[in-house]
Amino acid sequence: METTPDLESLQPRSRTPRHCSWCGRRIPGAGSVGRPRMYCAQSCRQRAYERRAAVQRGGLPEDAVVLSGAELDDLQDRLFQLRCAAEDVATAAREGAEQAEVRGLAQQLLDSARELERIR
Repeated sequence: METTPDLESLQPRSRTPRHCSWCGRRIPGAGSVGRPRMYCAQSCRQRAYERRAAVQRGGLPEDAVVLSGAELDDLQDRLFQLRCAAEDVATAAREGAEQAEVRGLAQQLLDSARELERIR
């Protein structure tokens, strides 16, 4: 008796974009064979391994976030930039600035927020 293959196994992999589990960047499209990629580059894969190993050695919870002093300083700087950009938009709106100026300040706020999303 011949069995027919499961229809789901014949379907191509979803075209939904995947993002790196380490840095969050979009993973370039890959073939449809094998396990889906979790990292965009070998360096991200290595950083994730190092983090897992450090968590295991340190007895930290699995969902702990480990940042170096430099990474923490960078994150605080970007948060400060985001707050300043938001204050600029609020001040311009309160003082009745021209629409083009508010639009430019809002774009700067958006750019700062996008930069902040890049944690690592």
